[in-house]
Amino acid sequence: MDRFNGNPLDILKDSLDQREADYLSPVATLSRRAIRREPEESLGGYRQEFSLDVDRILHSLAYTRYIDKTQVFYLIQNDHITHRVLHVQLVSKIARTIGRFLGLNEDLIEAIALGHDIGHTPFGHDGEKFLSALCEAHGIGAFQHNLQSLQFLDRVERKGRGWNLSLQTLDGIVCHDGEVHNQLLKADWGKTFESFDLSMQAKKRQTDLQLTPMTLEGCVVRMADTISYIGRDIEDAIRLKVLKRDDLPGSVVARLGCTNGTIVYNLVTDIIQNSFRKPHVAFSPGVSEALKTLKDFNLSRIYLNPIIKKHTEKIKLLFDYLFNQYLNDLEAGREESVIFHGFLKDMDTRYFQDHAPAEVVRDFIAGMTDKYFLRQCPEALRPAVEIR
Repeated sequence: MDRFNGNPLDILKDSLDQREADYLSPVATLSRRAIRREPEESLGGYRQEFSLDVDRILHSLAYTRYIDKTQVFYLIQNDHITHRVLHVQLVSKIARTIGRFLGLNEDLIEAIALGHDIGHTPFGHDGEKFLSALCEAHGIGAFQHNLQSLQFLDRVERKGRGWNLSLQTLDGIVCHDGEVHNQLLKADWGKTFESFDLSMQAKKRQTDLQLTPMTLEGCVVRMADTISYIGRDIEDAIRLKVLKRDDLPGSVVARLGCTNGTIVYNLVTDIIQNSFRKPHVAFSPGVSEALKTLKDFNLSRIYLNPIIKKHTEKIKLLFDYLFNQYLNDLEAGREESVIFHGFLKDMDTRYFQDHAPAEVVRDFIAGMTDKYFLRQCPEALRPAVEIR
């Protein structure tokens, strides 16, 4: 009974931690196992560690900017087209559903899911490609949005102080890579901040280096990333008349269905059935093959479709224009430039010490929303927005 003489909030937190230990799967990541780079003094806080990560991500400026970042279709005004903010919420919901049935830590899943795309540029993967070419040309290495998510949360947010998120959350964010197709994922257990930092350095040098999450929660988010966008992108493409539902491959429709709802349901059900009480997260071979076929279909019929690429060259020119403009402003010390008063003002001195001018420009542009990016460009150079 002595334990109940303490702070009630401490007692409640302890009871929640104990409930996790009693209820969650033996392969789940318990909140009390969270590892942070910098120790934090407890101020009587009652939130569990990964729940705290969720709150920090939700209150980050980078999370706020999800609201106007392209998912797939850009320069199109349509209130029902998916933007990045909805995508991460769908990933979170789908991944937490899977995690609940597998007995995994839903707070860790939510933190990874909500933070996984924070490093995305304006104008989606096209913007990432254009910014990457500029970064390489200026000697700072290729741009990778998953590494940029780490950069924002660890080194840019809070004016360069970062959020001190747990290793498990940061690792899941960096390792999400929903474009890579996996039938089965096993966690790469036992990472430390030291080994994590070494792998980040290796990933910067070798962009095709495959990273595996250190937790099954991270593995679930990686699978859920694909589940959340594959059918949703089809619905958006149909809405915009880029393709028709009858265009979907018959073999895929027979296995997964032809609407986003049935596709999500069948993929989630298959993962749960094939991962329950297993030390891995997996699709069945047949469903995995159908999903791979659908991903290839989306790539050729949606993502590489010339219909949605007609403004690509204009956007590329604008990336070139802004990157060089801001780089010149930095090197010339033009403090009236927006990169000084809109980004660098009050930034921690460590940020200035640790980042070359091209890296500062990279961080500034990568964090922009689509609309903010266009507002920084001369009006005569901006492509028109279609109403559809």
